Formats: sequence, structure tokens, C-alpha cells
Amino acid sequence: MTPLTQDSAEVLAIEALSWLVGNDDLLPVFLGATGATEGDIRQRAKDPEFLASVLDFLLMDDAWIQAFCASEDYGPDFPVRARAALPGGADVNWT
Repeated sequence: MTPLTQDSAEVLAIEALSWLVGNDDLLPVFLGATGATEGDIRQRAKDPEFLASVLDFLLMDDAWIQAFCASEDYGPDFPVRARAALPGGADVNWT
């Protein structure tokens, strides 16, 4: 499995953010869970750390990942691969 570049990961995360914004049921859950506001979404939509939080949120529920991937025609592994390419996404080494 080829790792995604940070640029590719940011594009996927922006698409995920757009998908969230268009989801009337899930957007309020995202805002509540992250503490973000609609203004934050507009101001930070290109901030890699904010985009990482979008993917962190989506990765909390398989149904959300499946719905996003189906709507954007991504394989189900792409969001986790994108998350790994963004700040704070490196695998944790516990040894």
C-alpha cells in the first residue's frame, strides 16, 4: 500500500469536510465533538491540523467512513491513509 502525500491527504480531508458540511445530521455532531464553529470551518479549511481533526472525527465510526467513501468513490482505507499523512498521524510506536 503506497502512502499518500500530505497534499493528497489534504485534498481528501477537504472533500471529507465538504461532505460533513453537506450532512445536516452529522455536521452538528462534528461541531459539538470538536468544539469548532462554522466560522472555524471557513477559516481553517486549508489548515492541515484542522483537516486532521476532520478525519479523526470521521474515523470514529465505520458507518461515517463507509458513507463518505461511497459518496466520493474512495476505497475504505483511504481516510486512514490520509490521516497518517497529516500532522500527528504517524503510527504510534509503543516499544
